[in-house]
Amino acid sequence: MNPTAISVKNLDLYYGEKQALKNIHVDIDERSVTALIGPSGCGKSTFLRTLNRMNDLIPNVRIEGQILIKDTDIYSDEVDVEMLRKRVGMVFQAPNPFPKSIYENVAYGPRIHGLNDKKKLDEIVERSLRGAALWDEVKDRLKDRATGLSGGQQQRLCIARALAVEPDILLMDEPTSALDPISTLKVEELVQELKKNYTIVIVTHNMQQAARISDKTAFFLNGDLIEYNDTDKLFSNPDHQQTEEYITGRFG
Repeated sequence: MNPTAISVKNLDLYYGEKQALKNIHVDIDERSVTALIGPSGCGKSTFLRTLNRMNDLIPNVRIEGQILIKDTDIYSDEVDVEMLRKRVGMVFQAPNPFPKSIYENVAYGPRIHGLNDKKKLDEIVERSLRGAALWDEVKDRLKDRATGLSGGQQQRLCIARALAVEPDILLMDEPTSALDPISTLKVEELVQELKKNYTIVIVTHNMQQAARISDKTAFFLNGDLIEYNDTDKLFSNPDHQQTEEYITGRFG
């Protein structure tokens, strides 16, 4: 039984008057993959972004309740949001490398946190690219622009960039939706490897993907967390009729 990495209690989120998340309670296990599924607009990406306070960047957002990471309420006034986002990395739907070299993309995070030692940066860049299963493909072209990589390579570079600041948790918002099947498989294999060292929370619109790569799955609908269970149980014998109707394709 893995210890809890993230504990969410009584979480409500409003965009102005509209309530987008309703009384969410969930404990997310350390060093595991948790998939968030549900139809478009159900709250899964909104929930993901509460875990590193990305929703702070949206005007008129109000959040009530608690999110504890290692017993720290991340919404307390004492929390340094920049340090929080260092601990809780994020990979987005479309690969978004900076218009810099492959090396500088990965070194960017450590540099903005004050590291300028070339030898240490070299080590971090290599370790992060190896961690993202990309090193062997790019080690001879680190000075090349990152935008020259294929889509799948760019997404793995974005994962390497997130790993470079040594997070505890990695959030992924539909990280393979813009990728071809072979690149998708590589990212899925990578996620399985990364969970040995990181807690991963992944939003996916692809239920087969959720079934393949996650340990637990949370099903969201209209801002409610309908069901949260071991992935095998949720897909084979869900507790709620709405879950069954969604996973069998009756709506969504």
